[in-house]
Amino acid sequence: MNKRTNDSIENIHNSDPFEEYQRESDPSKRERSYAWHTAIGLQEVDGLETSDYLKETALKNIEGEISLDEAQALIESYYKSDRKNEELRTEEADKVSSRITKIISEKGFTFSVTQYLSIHRRLFEGIYKHAGEIRDYNITKKEWVLNGDTVMYGGATELRATLEYDISQEKAFDYSGLSMDEVIRHLALFISRLWQIHVFGEGNTRTTAVFFIKYLQSLGFNVTNDIFAKNAWYFRNAMVRANYNNLQKGVHETTEYLELFLRNLLLGEKRPLQNRTIHISGALKQNFETPKQDFELAKQDSADVKQDFDALTKTGISVRSANNIIRLIQKFGYDIPFGRTDIARELEITKSPASEILNKLLSIGAISPISGFGKGKYIFNQHFFKGN
Repeated sequence: MNKRTNDSIENIHNSDPFEEYQRESDPSKRERSYAWHTAIGLQEVDGLETSDYLKETALKNIEGEISLDEAQALIESYYKSDRKNEELRTEEADKVSSRITKIISEKGFTFSVTQYLSIHRRLFEGIYKHAGEIRDYNITKKEWVLNGDTVMYGGATELRATLEYDISQEKAFDYSGLSMDEVIRHLALFISRLWQIHVFGEGNTRTTAVFFIKYLQSLGFNVTNDIFAKNAWYFRNAMVRANYNNLQKGVHETTEYLELFLRNLLLGEKRPLQNRTIHISGALKQNFETPKQDFELAKQDSADVKQDFDALTKTGISVRSANNIIRLIQKFGYDIPFGRTDIARELEITKSPASEILNKLLSIGAISPISGFGKGKYIFNQHFFKGN
């Protein structure tokens, strides 16, 4: 094992081990890094987190010490022994990450229904009993971005027909003569509609993302960057908003958030991608806010921050720690789930002090655990801050 691999493995707990490869002069290493980074990042859409062993194996492949097939075999064999229930989610994240990397790295691709179903089967074979199979039941999913409401997904009796129609319509679409803005708008519509069908019982977003990446590559786009890796949850939430209407509340489906994502992905723009801006509460506020209210709203925001700060310092938390927690509140609000990894990323600290922050917040009752987003996810307890 070379020195660089050793150094990267030692830094797994302290930083993003793939970041240095984004600047790698060797195109093959940079490309392998992109594939792994994207694959690992996509696990976030289902609240999954990969193991350090997976990252160590990925780094060996990036450095060329082992082939991708050897890396995949190592991951598969690592989980041969029986695992505890809490480790099953990590096993899924590790196996699916290695499989996504394999598919993204392959040169072949056919834009077809068969390919779409095949990607799901390859990703989840041995994990889901229904891998590669179209669901035969209707589903609903409570979405935090919709305050617990659900998108209307495709009806079970028409899934294949709907999927075939969408694929055939896109295959016949002519992009010639379109401006890049028009191209991005159309791509946003296509992928959001494909996702809305929700062909499978589970694993729809990861399957759709991989299929979309391959399709974009076939269209000539260079998508070897970290947009999917760092914004997978934003990608999913943007597709939720692209498929949700509540006319009684004045909420309309919109691809604006998905278009922002695609502009960063395809054009290299640096537009902020914040999940809290997608939340339906923002759309509801737009119904009554006017430019004349901006100053009053800014004053209220300032008062809210002071109230949150006072609630924290009353418990004996230091000013410095309170300021860091305020940053987290401004990032996640009171309805966005977060965990140790999210804290470490936002505050640019290692996972150990991030765990200390979580434990402190739990001990004073400032956060509450939340289910449905994977193990170790919490939301800020609004009553703690506003009720004190």
